[in-house]
Amino acid sequence: MQASSTLFEDSTRNICVIHRDGSTTPLEICKIRTVVNWACRALATNPIALEAQLKTRLRPGITTREIQDNLIRCALELCSPEEPDWRYVAGRLHIWSLWKDTQVSRGYQYGEYARTVQQKVLLGEYDSRISLYSPEELEIANSWINPDWDADYDYAGAVMLTERYLLANELPQEAFLTCALLIASVETPDNRLNWSWKFYRAIARRQISLATPILANLRVPNGSLASCFITAMDDNLESIFENIHDAARISKNGGGVGVNLSRIRATGSWVMGKKNASGGVVPWIKLLNDTAIAVNQGGRRAGAVTVSLDIWHFDLPEFLDMQTENGDARRKAYDVFPQLVVNDEFMRRVAAGATWTLVDPYEVRTNLGVELAELWGEAFVESYLQIEASLDSSITIYKKVNARAFLKQVMRSQLETGMPYLWFKDTANRANPNQHQGYIPGGNLCQESWSNVKPGEEAHTCNLVSINLANLDYEEQEGICHTAVRILDNTIDLTSPPFTASANHNVKYRTIGVGCMGLADWLAKRHLTYSDLQEISNLFEDIGYYCTAASMELAKERGAYPVFTGSEWSKGNLIGARPVDWFEQHANSPERFLKLSQDIKKYGVRNSHITSIAPNTSSSLVQGCTASVLPVYSRFFYEKWAKGSVPIAPPYIRDHLWFYGENKTLDQKKIVKVIATIQQWIDTGISMELLFNLNAGVYFPDDPERCLTAVDIFETIMLAWELGCKAIYYIRTVQKDSFKESNKQCVACAN
Repeated sequence: MQASSTLFEDSTRNICVIHRDGSTTPLEICKIRTVVNWACRALATNPIALEAQLKTRLRPGITTREIQDNLIRCALELCSPEEPDWRYVAGRLHIWSLWKDTQVSRGYQYGEYARTVQQKVLLGEYDSRISLYSPEELEIANSWINPDWDADYDYAGAVMLTERYLLANELPQEAFLTCALLIASVETPDNRLNWSWKFYRAIARRQISLATPILANLRVPNGSLASCFITAMDDNLESIFENIHDAARISKNGGGVGVNLSRIRATGSWVMGKKNASGGVVPWIKLLNDTAIAVNQGGRRAGAVTVSLDIWHFDLPEFLDMQTENGDARRKAYDVFPQLVVNDEFMRRVAAGATWTLVDPYEVRTNLGVELAELWGEAFVESYLQIEASLDSSITIYKKVNARAFLKQVMRSQLETGMPYLWFKDTANRANPNQHQGYIPGGNLCQESWSNVKPGEEAHTCNLVSINLANLDYEEQEGICHTAVRILDNTIDLTSPPFTASANHNVKYRTIGVGCMGLADWLAKRHLTYSDLQEISNLFEDIGYYCTAASMELAKERGAYPVFTGSEWSKGNLIGARPVDWFEQHANSPERFLKLSQDIKKYGVRNSHITSIAPNTSSSLVQGCTASVLPVYSRFFYEKWAKGSVPIAPPYIRDHLWFYGENKTLDQKKIVKVIATIQQWIDTGISMELLFNLNAGVYFPDDPERCLTAVDIFETIMLAWELGCKAIYYIRTVQKDSFKESNKQCVACAN
């Protein structure tokens, strides 16, 4: 140790460094060593190894920032599956740099929170509602800040947090504390600080993850906090352009939007009494596509729009081709995310290899008086059979296809581009607690959140958080679930909806989505796998119960959502609009559901939809856990960022390596069964990606030459529908041992 230190000091003699404030002093090795030792504290890393890497990079005139960046690069280079903790060293060094930059810029780091609030309110950077708190209350809140919590991030998380979420001259704990105080600002004055502390502790300790719109927009004036929106176009110009305008306003604020176009007349339909005048749905999708590009969230990223079309629409073949390279470029839309709205009758005909008929909604509406887009379940089947009986008489614009062959065409598109998403309309609407008020037309951008939509009147609007299972102990589950529900209910009263139909929906349904991330970590810590379905079911039974009970308790305190009367909830039906006897048969602890059913009938629930599981692709990096409820793609890999290659690994890889099953080699039927198991306890949806490895022998160790076939993928999709999954998000493939992504990346409205 002594020899190494002497060598290091000899090699750096006579070097002067330039500090962040511009001053110059001789290099002091002891200061570098102090930072290195702090960054390596309590980790399985040797600080001497980092010093040895750094010494060849020092030179006269080097800046302290360059030294810090060099230390970070050295730590990243030392990171490996055998020594994964170096990514935490790099993360701490990045945070140290943030601390020092803030010190130089504003003159202090932590410790003067009230002063920070005052300055940022005056500059218009903080919402003035934070001024509800007195200077004395802000001093109490300042005492809660624990700077050590900043040292919990690995490099990927630290960079994502500082570059995407923090304001200028703002430190992480200040951002979390300000969010907590604002969320609690709708509480009664005597309770605000109490709830602020609970909110801050859960957020700062990374037990609850705020969705991107909340964490990014809550602190700034007039921010929109909702993550997910769904609108629907009526078949007229006024509605079409209103939807395009609404999509622009959603994208401006960082939300993701689903737009259903199933009412729009098909190509070749009538316009102003003239047949063959309609251009169909694709021209309107192209306008949405260009809007998503133009309204780019202040230059941060393009807008995010999923366009959905029911599986019976005449324009479906062109809808599937609008992202291919062949054909008329004027009818292409490469920057939207296509989604198929699939009903049970189609899937039954797929299973039977029967014929399916594509029709024009305008002709059906005009000649038969049926608005086909509104129908699902038996009502749809009855009308659809009537339509098929009217072919060539009342219905002249149609096309017959083989249902199974058509699904295979969909699968080909999915393998090429990852899309279209599949949203199972009947499954989702059967679970809709608000059937008395309408229907759900399609899914949102990330395929986990939806509720009733009425063109021009109500647009689905939902706020999201996620519970980080990696950082949650059993005895904390109930309290964290209650805290998560209260956070989201409060944000409904704090947000500024981007348009009237969104505001109407927010007030009427009070839709929220408590999700989960880090299931792979939760399993690994307990030496469980994705085959342990009963343990997974027990976990999500608890979460589903606690979140629903929390909304009931809020209804006692604040009242039920306005259209609760007549809902499935009001009938005593619970999660997924299921009768209470289902829970008697399937729950691990059925007696609590019986009581909850009675309590809800008596007191109501505060929120019409309560739970939904988002993909959490980027926010899981900040949370230091695996994304959503899916396995890790790989236990350890490098991701290419603008700053270079960044190591990505789950948090417990060093101690529980072999209990992290890798998705790239996992039979996707197992994933479907896990999602179906979880879905029983989640009242809205779950973002389910499927990842198929196309290399030989991966799934068939006894037959090393055998590859996955189209039949295997077909069976997996059919299984998802049969087991009650509500949606299939992206289809990914692995080829030649590499991760082949579609040409789109998930911009995830929740992330």
